[in-house]
Amino acid sequence: MTAADPLGFEGYVEKLESARKKTGLDDAVVSGVARIGGRPVALAAMDFRFIGGSMGSVVGERVARTIEIAYDEGLPLITVSASGGARMYEGIYSLMQMAKTSVALSRYMTGSCPYVSVLTDPTFGGVTASFATSADVVIAEPKARIGFAGARVIEQTTKERLPEGFQTAEFQREHGLVDRIVHRLALKEDLERFLRFLA
Repeated sequence: MTAADPLGFEGYVEKLESARKKTGLDDAVVSGVARIGGRPVALAAMDFRFIGGSMGSVVGERVARTIEIAYDEGLPLITVSASGGARMYEGIYSLMQMAKTSVALSRYMTGSCPYVSVLTDPTFGGVTASFATSADVVIAEPKARIGFAGARVIEQTTKERLPEGFQTAEFQREHGLVDRIVHRLALKEDLERFLRFLA
């Protein structure tokens, strides 16, 4: 799957080509079946270097298919998010990915396999609002910025000053959105432990 330019958005095709050349990826997510600690898992990992890890139609489709494979094969699901949100170059096609991934995830959650979500810096927008924060266990990296809209947008909209550390992983843990904060170097071991316990 490769992203198209459904809106004929000026400069989007060039942005895609540049991101592909810079990252060696064809879009902002790599997905498939892998092993963690010898245990098979369905895995989707986003790369912020590809147009800010934005979720366009290809990213949404790949994440949804990864969730469906996890459900069909009875595998634990792991997502690693790094995103500025929806890819607005694709307009409504991008926003529809929130619904697509959420529907796939609601079906997956009727099963008995665990879903672990890892939030890296940053995780924002439609990714946060759809699949990234709907897991059995939500892990975040230290100081990762997590939220729906950016702090500046919220302050301009509400005309209020936000609390210190708002939208950091630590703030989100204190307020119940994040379960654990784990440094990237300890992540594999932590995931292995969760998979042994939950799966």
